[in-house]
Amino acid sequence: METAFFYTDRYFSFDYGASHPLKIERLKLTYDLCRAYGLFELPGAKLLETEPAAEADILRFHTPQYVEVLKRAEQGLSDGDYAHGLGPGDNPVFPGLWQWSLLHTGASLQCARLVSSGQARIAFNIAGGLHHAAANRASGFCYVNDVVLAIYHLLDQGKRVLYLDIDAHHGDGVQWAFYGDPRVLTVSFHQDGRTLFPGTGAASEKGRGEGLGYCVNVPLYPGTDDEIFWKGFEAVIPRLFEAFRPDVVVSQLGVDTLESDPLAHLELTTNGFSKVAQYLTDRAPAWVALGGGGYDLGNVARCWTLAWAIMNRVDLPDELPDPMRPILVRLGACHGKLRDAPHRSHWHDRCREHLDHVLRYLEEDVLPRIR
Repeated sequence: METAFFYTDRYFSFDYGASHPLKIERLKLTYDLCRAYGLFELPGAKLLETEPAAEADILRFHTPQYVEVLKRAEQGLSDGDYAHGLGPGDNPVFPGLWQWSLLHTGASLQCARLVSSGQARIAFNIAGGLHHAAANRASGFCYVNDVVLAIYHLLDQGKRVLYLDIDAHHGDGVQWAFYGDPRVLTVSFHQDGRTLFPGTGAASEKGRGEGLGYCVNVPLYPGTDDEIFWKGFEAVIPRLFEAFRPDVVVSQLGVDTLESDPLAHLELTTNGFSKVAQYLTDRAPAWVALGGGGYDLGNVARCWTLAWAIMNRVDLPDELPDPMRPILVRLGACHGKLRDAPHRSHWHDRCREHLDHVLRYLEEDVLPRIR
């Protein structure tokens, strides 16, 4: 087995609510589009059933008090529980919240186990990447931080981990979990925190203690397009691979960076996203790929299908297959095509100037520290 893709229909027992922007339906759309393209019938690729994590797994990072809050949340919240971030708004209480958390985390742990044992080089959990949750608090639609728990497993196996986050929202929960740990190099490309939740991810956030320099943030100006993003990626990532020499890459592949996403203000296309997937397919010694943000459902399905195809070195036709074409066209994002047309932002020059300033700072004060 070269690649593994984790999925279960059990995801659809859960729902954040009709008005909530995170739609679990996006996972089924991705699965269905991959199946329509025949991507689960490829030699060397395995479609595997998600199995839930154990409570003991969750307790590797999250506090016992917080875990108890999650377990009893469906029976209602007490006044003290609101201190843990649950309640109306971003992190609602819904039927099955605890079981949902166990499932999406279980798949990320399955990915980490397969990759660390050498049974697969690449493992993909589209339900994972919930990178905002803290040890004792829900945040940004995230209750359990499956990313941190997957990295913990890899560290237990003696691996050096490069964590790459390309979500529009800064991966704060993962950053703070490993802020002083030189075994994990956290790298985040995201919309500048001065303009978007969670407000963190400045280039000056660079680690502490033994981990100083092992936290790299590339905040992007609203309006950043593929060309600007890729300029930053090429300036930073190859150098980090060479200096850090990771055993495993863990990535958060959020697609809220695309222009039509309703919750962010970047202007990438499927083309910029696909270049990241291609780079990691070619360069990562082993790769745990996780989902993440993405609130335009058509964008999510197309991007993660492209990623799975690239992981398996398949070049898909641009015409969407039936019966998925009318479904995705109805969602309004893609005009029947898998890939977007090239796009240049009206803010291109301003975004380039902002990135150049960030890269100068990283070159002077962050990148030279990494060994």
